[in-house]
Amino acid sequence: MPTQAFLEIARVDARDKVLGRAQYGADVKLPGMLYAMLVPATVAKGKVSALDVAPAMETPGVVQVLGIGDFPALRAEISYRGQPIALVVAETVEAAIEGAEAVTAVYETAPYIPLMTSPGAQRVDAEGFNTGDVDRAFQNAATIVEGVFETPTQHHNAMELFGTVAEWTDGRLTVYEGCQNLDAVKAALMKAFELSPDQIAVKSGQVGGGFGQKSPPKIQTFLVAHAARLIRRPVKLVTPRGQLFHIANYRPRSVHSIRLAANAEGRLQAIIYDVVQENIPDGGFRSTGYHEDIARLYAIENFRATAGDIHIDRQMPRHTRGTHPFPAGFALESVIDEMAYKLSKDPVELRLEHEAKNDIVAGQPLSPHFLNDCLREGASRFGWSRRLPEPGSMRLADGTLVGLGVACGTFGASMSASEATLRVRADGTTRMISSGHEMGQGILTAIANVIIQGLDINPDRLEVLLGDTTLGPQLATVGERGTASCVPTAAKAVEALRTRFAELAGANPPAGNLHQQLARLKRPYIEVKVSELAPGQDASAIEAYRTGGRAGTGPDYPGFTSMSYIAQFVEIHIDATTRRIRMPRAVSIADVGRVVSPRTAKGQMYGGVVWGFSTALREESEVDPRFAGYLNDDLADYVMAVNADIGEVDVGLIDKPDPRINSVGVKGMGELVMLGTAPAIANAIYHATGKRIRKLPIRIDDVL
Repeated sequence: MPTQAFLEIARVDARDKVLGRAQYGADVKLPGMLYAMLVPATVAKGKVSALDVAPAMETPGVVQVLGIGDFPALRAEISYRGQPIALVVAETVEAAIEGAEAVTAVYETAPYIPLMTSPGAQRVDAEGFNTGDVDRAFQNAATIVEGVFETPTQHHNAMELFGTVAEWTDGRLTVYEGCQNLDAVKAALMKAFELSPDQIAVKSGQVGGGFGQKSPPKIQTFLVAHAARLIRRPVKLVTPRGQLFHIANYRPRSVHSIRLAANAEGRLQAIIYDVVQENIPDGGFRSTGYHEDIARLYAIENFRATAGDIHIDRQMPRHTRGTHPFPAGFALESVIDEMAYKLSKDPVELRLEHEAKNDIVAGQPLSPHFLNDCLREGASRFGWSRRLPEPGSMRLADGTLVGLGVACGTFGASMSASEATLRVRADGTTRMISSGHEMGQGILTAIANVIIQGLDINPDRLEVLLGDTTLGPQLATVGERGTASCVPTAAKAVEALRTRFAELAGANPPAGNLHQQLARLKRPYIEVKVSELAPGQDASAIEAYRTGGRAGTGPDYPGFTSMSYIAQFVEIHIDATTRRIRMPRAVSIADVGRVVSPRTAKGQMYGGVVWGFSTALREESEVDPRFAGYLNDDLADYVMAVNADIGEVDVGLIDKPDPRINSVGVKGMGELVMLGTAPAIANAIYHATGKRIRKLPIRIDDVL
C-alpha cells in the first residue's frame, strides 16, 4: 500500500441513508410477520409466584403469550426491575402493547440495594496495580494535589432501538438486528437452540449506533427466536426506550480518589489512585480497567491503583463509548490541571514536559506516538497563547466569565485477526467481502478507500459487504479494533490482487483500467482471499476468528504497546447573572495513526466533542431508590446536547502512521474521540470561576 496520506472520498453509505434505503433491524418486513412486546418485572428483586396471562389472551389480535416456563431464558427469580417475565406476540404492534399491559404478576419480594450509597451496600475489592516506589515519591514530594471525583450512571441512547426479527425456514434460523458482535450472537443462539453453524444466520447491515451497548447477546434475541420457532411465523420486537433503560447495559456510576505528587523541580513523580464503581455480583465490567489507559498517558513512573465494586440490584453495567478512560481521565486530567496552577505552570506546558515513552503497565516501550503534536497543533489553532493564567481574569464586555481549558486522553490500539475476499470483474464491478459492523463510524468508507487508492477500478461500482454471518466470520467491532483490523486486511487483499494480476498479464499488460484489462485478457474476473494477524498472533488466532473464539489482542503487543491519543481545548462562557454555561468554541486534535477515511474520521471527532459536552454538562440517569428504576427513561427527560448547545468545533488529525501495529499504520479512534472533553470543560470552568468541580454532570448550581 502507498505510504502517503489517503485522499478524502465521500461516504459510500451516504446516498442509501439519505434516500432511506439503508435497512436497520427494525426495518425488516417479512410475509406473515407477527409483532412482540416484552412484559417487564415491576419489582427490583424477588420471585414471580403467579403470572396471569388470561386477560392478554383475550385482547383482540393477540396470538400467543409466552411466559416463565415457556422460555429457558425467562426465570422466576427477579434480579432487577424491568427484567422480562413474558412476551406477548400479536398481529399488530398495537395489539402486542395492549396485551403486554394486560399481563399481571404476583411477586414474592426481597430486600434490594438500588444505589452505591444505599444502606447495606458494601465494597468488594478487586486486583490492584503497583509500580515504582510510590511511598518514597510522596515522602519526597514538594507539592501534592488530591481530590475525589464522581461520574454518574449514564445510558447510551442510540437512535436505533433494539430491533430483532427472527424467522425459521426448514429448521434454519435467520435473525436480523443491530449488533456489534454477530459471531457472539450466533454462538449463543447455536448453544441455546442446539444448532450447527450452517443452521443459523445473523445479519446486521447497519447497526444504527452501538457505543458498546449492542455488543453482548441480548435476551430479547433468544425470546424472539424462540417465539418464532413455537408459533412458526416470523416475529419482530422493537423494545421501547423506557424498557431499554432497565434491561440494556449502561455506564456505571464511579467514584475516583486520586493523589498526584510533584518534586521541587515541578516534575510529576507519583500517583495514588483508587476507584470504586457500581456493579452486580460477578458483573463483567472490570473495576480494574480504569487505571490501565491513564497510567500510560504521561511519564509518571510511580503508580499505585486500587479498585473495587459496590454490588447493587439493577441490570449489569458494561462498556460505553470511552469505557474506562472517560471517567478515569476526568479525575486524572482535573488533578493535572490543578497541579499546573499550584506549580505556576501553563497546563499545556506541564503536559508537554511529561511525554510518555514507556508503558509502565506492561513494562515495555510505547510505539511512536504524537500526543505532543496534538497539544501543539491544538494550542495553535485554539489561540491558547491569549489565555490569562489567573482564574476569573478573562471576561467579555458584558461581564460574561470566560474560561479556557485543556485536557488529553488515550485509548488502547487493539486489533483482531481477520479475513477478506476481493473480486474484480471484467463487467466493471468490484466486490469486497469483509468482516465487521457499520455503526455509522465509516468502516465501509475506510475499506472502500483502501481499494480505490490501491486499484484502478470503477469506484462507483464498488460493493463492500460485511455484517452478515453468511458472508463469513464477523469480527467484534468493539474497543477501537474494527477499522484497525479490517483496513490492513483490505490492504493485503489489494496487494495480493495486484500481484495476481501481474502474473496473469505478464510483461505487457493491455491498456485500460483493471476491468478493461481483464476483458481484453478474456478473464471474467480475478479474485483473492487473504487473512491478516495482529502483531504477535499465530495461526491459532485465525482459527479462533473462524470459529467465533477470541481473536482480538492489544494494546500491549510483544515488545511494544500502541495507543491512540487526543488533545481537547475548549472555551467556556458563564453568564455573570444566570450562571448559564456555554461552549462557543472547541478544538480537538487526535493521533490515530494513518487516517484512512478523512471524512468519516473527522465526523467521528465532531461527534466525540458533542458527546463529551453532553456527558460533562447534561447527561445523568436518575435512579429512584424506592424502586431501583430509572426516572428519566426517555429522550424528553434524559437531557442530552442539542444543536443550540454546540458552537464552533475545529477538528484535526496528525495523520502519521504507527509503523509497528500494522502494514497501514492505522489505529482505532471510535472510543477515543470523546475523551478529554469533559475534564477540559471542567478545567475551563475553573479558569473562569476559580471553582474546582469534581463531579459530572456540572450544573448551573455548581457554579453559583
